[in-house]
Amino acid sequence: MNNRRDFLKISSALALGTLLKPQSLWAEKMAKKPIGIQLYSLREAMRDDPQNTLRYVSSIGYKNLETASYSEGKVYGMDPVFFRKYIENLGMKLKSAHVGGPRTYDPAKKGEALDWWKKAVEDHKTMGAKYLIKPSMPIPTTLKELDTWIDYYNSIGEIAKKSGMLFGFHNHAREFEAIEGKIMMDYMIENTDPKLVCFELDVYWSQKGGQDPVAYLERYGGRFPVLHIKDEEEIGASGTMDFEAIFKAAYKQGMKDYYVEVERYNFEPIESVKRSFDFLNSAAYVK
Repeated sequence: MNNRRDFLKISSALALGTLLKPQSLWAEKMAKKPIGIQLYSLREAMRDDPQNTLRYVSSIGYKNLETASYSEGKVYGMDPVFFRKYIENLGMKLKSAHVGGPRTYDPAKKGEALDWWKKAVEDHKTMGAKYLIKPSMPIPTTLKELDTWIDYYNSIGEIAKKSGMLFGFHNHAREFEAIEGKIMMDYMIENTDPKLVCFELDVYWSQKGGQDPVAYLERYGGRFPVLHIKDEEEIGASGTMDFEAIFKAAYKQGMKDYYVEVERYNFEPIESVKRSFDFLNSAAYVK
């Protein structure tokens, strides 16, 4: 995709007033459903001009945000207080954040790693986030190694809980592979403390990993308060994801929030996230 063309499309629309303000009647109508977006969907635009891009996201009707940028105490280059005020003025809230943490984890330096997470929790609480999600991890080769990560995640969860937040983990396809005869994702869910650690089920990667997301939601009901709603490209474009069944199972097991994530596109990214919003906004099974 041509990111410059994508960005210029945003800038021109804002300048001409074709993207309406969140308080307009049109935006209010479109924003009745609390549809969220993982901002990685607009990663290049968020890198180049996050403030104008956020204005565009708001004009579409997205209400809840999940960030994918946290470095040196800032999100997309903005400090936590400014970021919260800016998005709230646009009628949006930060509900969840993808935060990677230290690049590697050494159990011998656990205290140092947890100090990093304490700062991350503090900053994201300032921004109003409820969920702090680790987006990926190295794939262990033994269950003993995985147990080390589980202990680490429970400890991060304790820090988050003290601040009224919930720590979680986001899957890709590889977490559905077996380690010593145990499906990694199953083992993580069954051995983390449910009071301290939740899981953000990425329904697309679950299916790619050979697991029916509906069956997974039913098997581990209550462990998935947040979901990634994803497809091959725009939501609903492939026809291979049964989103109606997914949403019904997700609500039944206790889903609180969900986030559109578009990683590959048939159109310019800004058009793809709009089409994804429109698909969910028009779906009767989406509350």
